[in-house]
Amino acid sequence: MTNGPGDARIETWNRDGLALRYRDYWRNADGPPLLCLHGLTRNSRDFEAFAQHYAGRFRVVAPDFRGRGLSNWDPEPSRYNPATYAADVLALLDELAIEQAIFVGTSLGGLVTMVVAAIQPERIAGAILNDVGPELDERGLNRIRGYLGRQQRFATWRQAGEYVARINGNLPDHFGQAEWIERARKTCRERDGSIMLDYDMAIAEPFQSPPDTPATDMWPLFHSLAGKPLLILRGERSDLLSPASLARMAAVSSTVSAATVAGVGHAPDLTEPEAIAAIDAFLRQFRTADSVG
Repeated sequence: MTNGPGDARIETWNRDGLALRYRDYWRNADGPPLLCLHGLTRNSRDFEAFAQHYAGRFRVVAPDFRGRGLSNWDPEPSRYNPATYAADVLALLDELAIEQAIFVGTSLGGLVTMVVAAIQPERIAGAILNDVGPELDERGLNRIRGYLGRQQRFATWRQAGEYVARINGNLPDHFGQAEWIERARKTCRERDGSIMLDYDMAIAEPFQSPPDTPATDMWPLFHSLAGKPLLILRGERSDLLSPASLARMAAVSSTVSAATVAGVGHAPDLTEPEAIAAIDAFLRQFRTADSVG
């Protein structure tokens, strides 16, 4: 029995002795699937609305990185890094016999996409980078360092929503209490009688590098990706991807396009009208003649 366009099956693949889980939407779609990779403290639930919009035209696969959501936590925190996540993703593609996918990477997921482009570029049919690039603004990194790896417990979903709003700088600024509670339900879960953040706090250990550690030059990774069809999205008020960095990225290749999502910070939900319009236009090049409606 196959799942319908709006339904997700939660499946498991294994690597390093860990059970890693993914959501798989509508396996009968033609063309390369959309492989959705979430941000640092997030999980595959971020892509539920995105998958509702695109499943039926595309197969949508959204994994939980190790240490997040339904995937196992890693007993070795040093493995919480983009190179490991890229290897996990490639193992998942092999498990599903997917030769090529259109990568959709939000924040950390975009960095993982660039790593995959450097080591197995043939697996990427095209990519969407959501509010991330080879240059990351220290303002955003410092904001993330301020809350990363500090477990919180909430008595109510309202409290959880208020916390999520605070660490995101209350952006999007049009969000009200209901929207922040909905966001909290994607980033937290009920456990042991309270509401908790839904990730292993140990993911912070590799992220908290000493101040004198030389920055990694990620431009070579980006150049490996920029020869592919590529769409870059930026939140208008993002503190992680600057307008100058976006302009530099867009100028690299004629296959690169860019769009800004008004009124949001880091990172767009990919359900905003500007985001949907840009993604729809980008994905038209991947539709087969039989699937164009």
